[in-house]
Amino acid sequence: MSSYSALGEAPVVATVTRSGLVESVHHGMVVATDTDGSVIFGHGPHDIPMYPRSSNKPLQAVAMLRSGALIEDELLALSSASHSGEDFHLDGVRRILALADEGLTEADLQNTPDYPYDDAVRRDWIRAGTGPESIVQNCSGKHAAMLVTCVAAGWEMSTYLHPDHRLQRAMAEAIEDLSGERVASTGVDGCGAPVMAISLAGLARAFSAMAAAPAFTPQGRVASAMNAHPRFVGGTGRDVSALMEGVPGLVAKDGAEAVYAVGLPDGRGLAVKVTDGSARVRAAVVVKALQALGVHGQDDAFARIADTPVLGHGQPVGALEAVDLYGMGER
Repeated sequence: MSSYSALGEAPVVATVTRSGLVESVHHGMVVATDTDGSVIFGHGPHDIPMYPRSSNKPLQAVAMLRSGALIEDELLALSSASHSGEDFHLDGVRRILALADEGLTEADLQNTPDYPYDDAVRRDWIRAGTGPESIVQNCSGKHAAMLVTCVAAGWEMSTYLHPDHRLQRAMAEAIEDLSGERVASTGVDGCGAPVMAISLAGLARAFSAMAAAPAFTPQGRVASAMNAHPRFVGGTGRDVSALMEGVPGLVAKDGAEAVYAVGLPDGRGLAVKVTDGSARVRAAVVVKALQALGVHGQDDAFARIADTPVLGHGQPVGALEAVDLYGMGER
């Protein structure tokens, strides 16, 4: 069966109602893996190749550490980020560049110039008369870290985005190691870097391997940095940051086209993809899947993350709800 056919047969993962009538349905895949990498439960075709998009970034950061990059703490979290473009993010990107002795500057970044990811920050940026820049594009932390890695390893920098560059080969090796499967395809991500396809189950296994890794290992260091500095991974008000703040030891990364990956400190993993690419339902599906695994957020974290109001004339008139996974993974 082709990927197209498999995606087309994905089951419903969320519904949207308005004034008592179902207005929209979203199809997708959900998979949870156990500590040994086996599948605890699967909902939809979770074994076909897909692009994790930015959910691959923490795995790429592992490759950077394995290649000799000396990046720690919040800057390591930012190296794994799709950041909102807030001032502390931009300052962090500049600090990453300054780690190299080669005099790296913003001009060395090759990610696609863009406006900040966050709506309010983007409006302020445009209001100030500033155009698209590489440093505010949400992948700039990763690109700065990739340049620093090239300097540390003695690799050529100007071609660091080429799929055959030693850096990109190291990233493919790390993704294959952590996911337990071969990269099925390599494409071009929105920022210009290669994006490597694995299955959704492979992505879940990779995040479980990161979350349960000893703290001194590269994968353990990345997971610890992300969990300790969640707002460097996303930003103020971002659900991926709130999820890590709400569940101690959890590591999570969102990705374009409605991908989401989670690693739990007990070694279980979770990955979600909404097949129509709609980001509005992915957080609600992740929360429902975590609850099926017996995981509960602190305070009202899950309620806040999953809450996506359906408004009519500015007032709530409906609801977005993820399907019940029937507690298949509960322990």
